[in-house]
Amino acid sequence: MVTNSTREQSVDALEVLTQFGASVLRAGNTATRTRELMEAMAPKLGFEAIAVNLSLDSITANARHSDQWISMMRMLGPPGINAWRIGQLEQLAKAVEPGTAPHEIAAALKSIDSAAPLYSRAQVALAIGLASGSFAFLNGVGVPEIIAASAGGGIGQLLRSSLSHRQLNQYGVAALTAIAASGSYVLLTALAKSFGLGIAGYPTGFIASVLFLIPGFPLIAALIDLLQYQTVAAVSRFAYGLMILLAVAFGLSFVIGVAGVETSGQPAVGLPYVTKLILRCIASFIAACGFAISFNSAKQAVFAAGILALAANDMRLVLVDAGMRLAPAAFLAALMIGVLAIVLSRHHNIPPMATIVAPTVIMIPGIYAFQMFALFNQGRVIEALQAGALLSFVVGALAIGLATARLLVRR
Repeated sequence: MVTNSTREQSVDALEVLTQFGASVLRAGNTATRTRELMEAMAPKLGFEAIAVNLSLDSITANARHSDQWISMMRMLGPPGINAWRIGQLEQLAKAVEPGTAPHEIAAALKSIDSAAPLYSRAQVALAIGLASGSFAFLNGVGVPEIIAASAGGGIGQLLRSSLSHRQLNQYGVAALTAIAASGSYVLLTALAKSFGLGIAGYPTGFIASVLFLIPGFPLIAALIDLLQYQTVAAVSRFAYGLMILLAVAFGLSFVIGVAGVETSGQPAVGLPYVTKLILRCIASFIAACGFAISFNSAKQAVFAAGILALAANDMRLVLVDAGMRLAPAAFLAALMIGVLAIVLSRHHNIPPMATIVAPTVIMIPGIYAFQMFALFNQGRVIEALQAGALLSFVVGALAIGLATARLLVRR
């Protein structure tokens, strides 16, 4: 017979469990991993069975204790990204022992959720600026465009941090940030031209200045969830990511319309191949580290993400130079990242998402994404569809590569 005291304890335990799941999801982790962690914790809290339903904005749990079912639902609030918090929550899930009091777990959750970011706004802006410049180099522009893209990315990130701190609508923040970053790029390159500096053209560096706005964390999490049958969470995350992309595309279209920026490609800057390989390694490392810092990753995870990007992205670019198509090259690079990230998580307690997302994001052809939206806006439908098809093939190849890695090394 279930007493009132026992039922109250079960309710408290389920409340803490749903609070834990909400924190994991709100930090940006996949629904698949959130479910795994909750199912691992449930027996330690005295539950005989648990069923969890997850989406981008809510979590519902049904748990059985002493032949009685208890249900609970919790709203999540706006989504966010915090790789350090994901790691701390995973460590908490492992540390919980059978018989641990719910209030002890609740206190630990409160401490983790209230922790200050690891990096200041200025540090994150500097990291994003360097990442934007690295993107510009990887896409073949010269030094003036790299400097302008770095400045545009840093200015855009400062504005995004300021607006997000005021808890404004995320889609509006994305659009305004895109206008600030790309607009700064246009103004700086125009200023460079007025001083007689050689500028090859706007398009690649212009788009590189806003590539940090690609919602890589939610999109990659959605792809992983979709491949693991977490359809509700995956579709809602995809919708969120698509809305962010549309908001950024709106901001870019505004600047393109006002400044008359040409969105067609430009010839890459010529360099000796060995020099290009070395610089690509450096740029890939910097870009991934910049993204990892913006995700609030611990220093160990930042360095690991940079090393994975250096190896995987350089391998991908060498394969493309050798004649391989973008999609299969992306698949092999994502496979390498996925395998190494899972190995690192087992030996160094670094959560896989902290080292998977940053190296993978720099391989998403964001230039094609924004070109697609800009070309549609200009009525150039055929060219827009071509850019969209190439983008879809590469993103799909990245997702399949990560999923294959999970299948190969999963215990």
